[in-house]
Amino acid sequence: MEELVERARRGEPKAFTELMQMHMQPMYKVARAMLCSDADVADAVQETILGCWEKIGQLKEGKYFKTWMTRMLINKCNDILRAGRRFVSDDGMPEIADFDRHFENVEWNEALKSIDEKYRLVIMLYYVEGFKTSEISQILDVPESTVRTRLSRGREKLAVIYGGAERRAL
Repeated sequence: MEELVERARRGEPKAFTELMQMHMQPMYKVARAMLCSDADVADAVQETILGCWEKIGQLKEGKYFKTWMTRMLINKCNDILRAGRRFVSDDGMPEIADFDRHFENVEWNEALKSIDEKYRLVIMLYYVEGFKTSEISQILDVPESTVRTRLSRGREKLAVIYGGAERRAL
């Protein structure tokens, strides 16, 4: 991937397009964890892609591309949230491609929606995107201990939700 980043940094549109296609689904998941509206998610992803294209020359090390891009995406999502364009939708999650069926689990989606955004985002970055706590700390610009605390509390909240669902089923 670093070679692809270097080619994109040299201004090769084909390399940049390939790089963005590799990261499209992870960007969608992160934006979806923060935003409720499909239109807002699409705007955040699109603005992130444009920002990456304009600023890829500023990236110092190619190995940090995913962290850099995710940080940019989170900033775009926060801009949208600050602009007051956030609303709650009852539509649920939109259809997701066949290669990502594990994320389509309705119970998982509902559980994630029900926890606070700061826990949901950390859970998504850690469990779905595979970032380390140190990387999440850089992305969110919070201490690593805060990331670990949010992970722990997020897990506790999900356990309560899943525990409650099991009790209701009995």
